[in-house]
Amino acid sequence: FQKTEAPRPPGAKDLHAYPWDKSSLKSMPVDLQQFKKLDAYALKVNVKNSVEELVKALLKQARTDLEKVRAIWMWICHHIEYDVVGYHNKSQLSSKPRDVLQMGKSICEGYAELFEHMCSLAGIQCKKLSGHAKGHGYKTGQTFTGDSDHAWNAVYLEGRWHLLDSTWGSGSVDDSFTKFTHRYNEFYFLTHPALFINNHFPDNSNWQLLKPTLTLKEFENNMLHSSSFYTLGLLAAHPETPVIQTVNGKASVSVDCRLGTLFKFKLKGTDEHGLMTLKKHGMELDIYPQKTGSHKLEIFAKPSRAEASDDVYKCVVQYVVQCESVDKAMRFPKELHQPVGPSWFSERHGFLRPSHRQPVLHTNNGRCCLTFTLGRDISVLTSLHSDGSSLAQDMGRRHVLQTQRGNQVELKVHLPHAGNFVLKIYSKKKSDPGNYDYVFNYLIRCLNTEVKWPAFPQSYSKWLQDYEILEPLSGLLPANRNVRFKLKMHGVAKVLVQAENTCPLTQSRGCWEGTCNTSGCTEVFVMVHENANHSFYSHVLKYEVETQ
Repeated sequence: FQKTEAPRPPGAKDLHAYPWDKSSLKSMPVDLQQFKKLDAYALKVNVKNSVEELVKALLKQARTDLEKVRAIWMWICHHIEYDVVGYHNKSQLSSKPRDVLQMGKSICEGYAELFEHMCSLAGIQCKKLSGHAKGHGYKTGQTFTGDSDHAWNAVYLEGRWHLLDSTWGSGSVDDSFTKFTHRYNEFYFLTHPALFINNHFPDNSNWQLLKPTLTLKEFENNMLHSSSFYTLGLLAAHPETPVIQTVNGKASVSVDCRLGTLFKFKLKGTDEHGLMTLKKHGMELDIYPQKTGSHKLEIFAKPSRAEASDDVYKCVVQYVVQCESVDKAMRFPKELHQPVGPSWFSERHGFLRPSHRQPVLHTNNGRCCLTFTLGRDISVLTSLHSDGSSLAQDMGRRHVLQTQRGNQVELKVHLPHAGNFVLKIYSKKKSDPGNYDYVFNYLIRCLNTEVKWPAFPQSYSKWLQDYEILEPLSGLLPANRNVRFKLKMHGVAKVLVQAENTCPLTQSRGCWEGTCNTSGCTEVFVMVHENANHSFYSHVLKYEVETQ
C-alpha cells in the first residue's frame, strides 16, 4: 500500500455553482456502463478477516483512482448494513473500521470511517465529514440545533474533491427505525454538490464545495427533494419553500420535468381535495383542503414508460399546507380521478385535438358538448357521475350522448340537476374483444338550480356508433303529443317507431324522418329492419313517455 499525504483543504477549483445548473447529477463524468464488470466483481469479494486483505482483493480489478473508489463504495454499500439496534444504544457501539467489518453493520459514523480507512489504504485522499442531514425523522420546515447528526465522505479524484454518502447509498430505514432494508442508491455516489446540499449540511461550510455557500438558515428553509426527484429527471418544484399558506382556501404547486412523467399526490393521505393536471413538461396541482390547520402534502412520480421494475410511484417532494379558511364550494365528487382533464396521456391513448383543454367545464344551462379526433381503431365509452343517488346504475351512461362522424367523436352532456359532475372517458381497441380501460375525466360544474335535463334515450346493441339522433334528444317524451323523429342511420331497409300505433319513418338525404303520437303508451321504441327480405325487427332506441 502506498502512503497517502494528508488531505488538502478544498480550494477554488473544487467549487461548483449554486443553484444546480440542471446538467449532471454527479460532480464528474461517470459512465456507469463501464463499471458493470467492476461492480459485479466488487460485490462478489468476500473477505472479512482484515480491512487490509479486503482492500487488496478489491484493488485486483481496479486500475484508476476512480475505479478504486468505485470498488470500495460498491463493497461497503452492499455488505455493511445499518445498525438500528446500535443506533438506539450508541455506548456499546464501535465505529472502528476493523469492528465494522467484523460485525457487518454500523451507523453512519462507522460507514464513513471504514470508507476513509479503505481509501487511505488504497492511496486515495479521503476525508470523513460530519454535519446535519435531512434524513430519518426529519420534519418539513424544522430547524437544526446542537451537535451534528450524520457523517459522510469527501474523496479526492482527478484533482478535485467529490462527495459521497455510503450510508444512504446502502439502503433505508423504516419509519419506526426498527428495520433496515438494503436498497442500493446510485444517487449518493459523487453527487453534484448543488444537489448534495439539498439534504447534507457540513459543520465546516468549505465542504459544501459550493459557490456561494449556504447558511444553515437557507439549508433549513430549502425544499427537500428526495433522490428519486432527480433520478426521475425532475427539474424543479414550485413554490420553493416547504411550507405553503392557502389563499382563500386554495394552494397551488407545480413540478417541471423533462419528459412525460406520471404524477400522484396525497393530502393527509388522500387525493380527494385537489385538481391535478398533467402537462407535457410536468404537472400543476391546485389544493383545496376541506379542514383548517396543517396538512402534509406528498407528491409522487413515476416514468410513463416504466420498466416493470420501476413501475411504482416514488415520493419526490413534500410540503406542509397551512389552511386558514376552507372553500366549501370546491368540494369535488368522490368519483373524480387524478389527473383531471386531457393531456399527453389521453393523447397517447388516441384522444387527439380535444375541443376543451381545461380540466373543468362550467355550464350555465346544464349542457355541454365536447369533441375529439380519435386515433385509429378506437372505441369509446363514457359515463357521468355525481355524489348522491341521482345517477345510480346505468343512468350515468344515459346522460351522455356519443356520436361518431368519421374519426371525430362528439359527446353531448345533459346534466340532471345543478352541482359537480365527473365525466369519465374509457376506450379500447375496436379489434380487442376485452373490456374498456379508463383513460381520463373532466369535472363539470353547474350552479344554475333551474337545470333539470332528462336522460337521452336508451340505446341497444344494434344502435351503431356512427348512427346519430337529430331529434328528439330527450329520452322523456311529452304525453299525447305528435313527436317528430329524425335519425341518421345507414345500412338498414326500414325504420319503424312503435308507440300505441306503429309509424314507419321515410328516408330522405341519409335521414329517416316521420311523426308519431305518444298517446296511450308509456314507452316508445325505434326498430329497424336490417334486411328487406326478413320480417325480423331489432330494437335500437327506447324512449319513456311522461305520465299524465
